[in-house]
Amino acid sequence: MGYLERIDSYKDEMLKTLKESVSKPSVGTEPVKTAEGELMPFGRGVHDALVHMLSEGERLGFEVFNDDNYAGHIVFPADDKNNREGYFGVVGHLDVVPVGTGWDNDPFEMVEKDGFLYGRGTSDDKGPVVASLYAMKALKDEGLVPHMPIRLVLGLDEETGPSSVEHYAESCGHPAMGFTPDGNFPLVNGELGIFVFDLAQKFSKKPAKEELRLTKFEAGTAHNAVPEKAKAVISGDKANFDEIADKVKAYKEEKGYEIAGKKQGAAFVVEATGKAAHGAHPDLGLNAASILFDFLGRIGFASEELNDFIDFYNDHIGFDLHGERMGCNLSDDVSGSLIFNVGLVNINEDIASVTVNVRYPVTYSDEDVLLGIQQELGDTAVGIVTRMVQPAVYMEADNPMVMKLMQAYRDETGDADAKPMVIRGGTYAKMMNNILAFGAEFPHDENTMHQANEKFSIDSFMKMTKIYARALYTLCFEEESE
Repeated sequence: MGYLERIDSYKDEMLKTLKESVSKPSVGTEPVKTAEGELMPFGRGVHDALVHMLSEGERLGFEVFNDDNYAGHIVFPADDKNNREGYFGVVGHLDVVPVGTGWDNDPFEMVEKDGFLYGRGTSDDKGPVVASLYAMKALKDEGLVPHMPIRLVLGLDEETGPSSVEHYAESCGHPAMGFTPDGNFPLVNGELGIFVFDLAQKFSKKPAKEELRLTKFEAGTAHNAVPEKAKAVISGDKANFDEIADKVKAYKEEKGYEIAGKKQGAAFVVEATGKAAHGAHPDLGLNAASILFDFLGRIGFASEELNDFIDFYNDHIGFDLHGERMGCNLSDDVSGSLIFNVGLVNINEDIASVTVNVRYPVTYSDEDVLLGIQQELGDTAVGIVTRMVQPAVYMEADNPMVMKLMQAYRDETGDADAKPMVIRGGTYAKMMNNILAFGAEFPHDENTMHQANEKFSIDSFMKMTKIYARALYTLCFEEESE
């Protein structure tokens, strides 16, 4: 029996292991301690998921390691006589997003229906982790020994932060090569870089209370989302309120945007409504903050500093999605144009701050983006403050690992036309060196990750396991030709 045929014989066992894993409510929480004082950095549910998967690894005959409850791994040891430097990493995660509402069944009780497996984590990322484990088992049961150790790394906070794999990398090092089963098939060979920063300005003077003032402007809930709502509170000279109300009406008729204004106590409140979207795809949304900035540019406030900031936004950002007027409209043939999304706005009488989420092409760096923006800021009073940088990930299509991963996919699916892709999002490939996202979502699959009734087809589950087994065999068992 070959290793691929063995996978078919594991089907019931695989489903049982996944069902047990899904039953662990591994939504990250604040750290807690056991009665014995043992720290569980991401909460009990996540900890239970780690303990379960490590025990499954031991049951299947592998070595396991718990990295201070921050992460863990299941190891397929190498032949000491032919041991290459480093290890091959399959880097998945066991934490899941909160369940939310709208489920037809208990999200932590996996249900099989019409060829699909329903439950939180079936597709993201417990199903792919289990598939990777049984791909390793098939090769082990075939009596094969890898020429470099294979580690199935179990991350525990992918949905909320990088601390799990950061801790693991510090303890155990980065892989020499590998993949994360937490993206798309056929293969993600590139991920746009992410650069998050604030454009901010402090105001040196406050207008008198009787003058027309913008006391608050708030928009957005996260830097990586297009704000659906934006709200401005205008105070001071009430004689202007009727005129502002007329301007709101005129603006709405002229532009067609959803905007409304009304007197509220001693203030006048203007609210704009756009369309929410992920910050990686702002073209699918409409930024409510940009609508409100555009409108506020028609009002002359008593603070010239504030007026200058509003003008700066409208002149240099506005509704642009690629940094066209901010000096960072970068692009390349591999990954297309830079994505520029304003996710958060917070303005009061002391400071104005706009938080931007930029996703830049893979052949550029955050320094390239920063340089262009700084040149555009020039001698304005607006400054830039870096909040987060995740460098781009990219391997050329002719990279040996890329070619072998692609071949594993093609051999199993018969899809000879499949080509690797560059995505706007981010995976563990941004946090662990030398890995790429390889599956687990197939081109024909409905993406239900992070949604109610998350599901994954049994056919895809089994096919994915065989693809991973093929990839591991090619990269870790076959000897390279001279």
